[in-house]
This record gives sequence, C-alpha cells and structure tokens, in this order.
Amino acid sequence: MNTSSHAPLLETRGLSVRFGGEIAVNAVSCAFQRGTLTALVGPNGAGKTTYFNLISGQLRASAGSIWLAGRDITAETAPARARRGLGRGFQLTQLFPALPVLENLRLAVARRAGVGLDCLSLARRQSEIGARCWHHLEQVGLTAQAAQPAAALSHGDQRKLEVAMLLALEPMVFLFDEPTAGMSVDDMPVMLDLLAGIRAMGGTILLVEHKMDVVRRLADRVIVLHQGALIAEGTPAEAEASSVVQQAYLGRLAR
Repeated sequence: MNTSSHAPLLETRGLSVRFGGEIAVNAVSCAFQRGTLTALVGPNGAGKTTYFNLISGQLRASAGSIWLAGRDITAETAPARARRGLGRGFQLTQLFPALPVLENLRLAVARRAGVGLDCLSLARRQSEIGARCWHHLEQVGLTAQAAQPAAALSHGDQRKLEVAMLLALEPMVFLFDEPTAGMSVDDMPVMLDLLAGIRAMGGTILLVEHKMDVVRRLADRVIVLHQGALIAEGTPAEAEASSVVQQAYLGRLAR
C-alpha cells in the first residue's frame, strides 16, 4: 500500500461504465489530493453524477479501478466504501423524514462510534453521543430545530442536516452532488461556509456544481466532463479560459 503523504487520497484509473451500448463515463483517470476541494463541472448528461456513483459504489464499473488511501476498493460495496471513509451527499436529501433532527443525527453519530441500536449500547454511551450530536448541530446552525421532524425543515435546513450527518461520520472524502441546488439566497452563504470550513479542517471534497460563482469561490481545482470523458482540468480560471471547455459548454454554464 502506498502511504506516501504525496500520494493521492482518492484516485480513479481508466474508470468507465456502459449502459447497453452507451458509454456514460469514459476511461476517466483522475487523482485527488488530501485537503483539496475539486469541482466537477459539465452540462447535464456529462457524466458527473454517474462518476460519483461509481466512486461511492452505487454503480459498478465496466472497466478501470478506484483507489482510496492506496487501497483498491473497486470490488467493494457502497457500505464498505463508506466504512473506509467515503461520505456521499446526494442531489436529493437522504434523511429519515419522520424522525426529529436530533435523532437523524444520533443515528449517524452512533454508527461512527460503532454503537449498536440496542438500548443497552446506546445508554452506555449516551452522554458521549449526545455531546457529538449537539456539536454537529451547532456546526450547521440547527440547534433550534433539534426537536423538529426532518420533514418539517426547509429545503436549505434539510441540506444542512445532511452535511451534519456526513460530518458525524468523519469521512476522509466528502462527495457533494449539487449541495446548493434549490437553496434560498439566505441559505446559500451558510452552505458555502460549511464547505469552506470542511476544507479548512483538512477535509477532501469533491463537488458537483453548476453554479460557476460557487466554483470560483470554493474550488482549488476544476475537472471538466463532457460526454463522459475528462476534457480539461486546472484552476477555475484555467478551466474557464480553455478553448475546448468554452466550445463544449462553459459559456452556457457561466451565464
């Protein structure tokens, strides 16, 4: 296993997937370093979410491999990858809508702590789990909503709760698929600050995002997908200046 501090934390090598005769992700090789925020951009149908699904294990690759912290995880299931440190946020929130906000978070904290859902296990570590829950609620600004059912939250607050649950799992890599989609103007800065804070704490983030102002503000690096292939990468300014990117779609996205 390669444990060099300069080795990528996450890497895909020739990663591809086919649906019938269509290639949705086409031989994408890309490495992601620790403590960086990389934005994936491209038009609808470019393969961004499919690429995320391959990395997190929701889809099986037709070819290529995925490496996390020097380990080949290509054959592992999505839950196994999550246990190794891949945290995935979806375009649609993945919450338990009938449970209170605090209980949604408690499930994530208990899972990370390796505590079973039986009453005895929870009781033994109730104080520790409760403290972690409140810490993460404070991080995302949801302490006042702790007793509310998740379904009663605004869309923006549901996204914040999802981030809190990911933080509770303490992943090595955060995968966020359009985390600002559908957010109000008031909620947007809070989410951007959360993402910046994760990176400032040394977190590694992969971010699918259509809003180029968000990409410019947050991203260290941009990778550009078009028709399933990686066509460009670099800083946000370099990506926007690329003639191949402009010809493909970026002019439309930037407006």
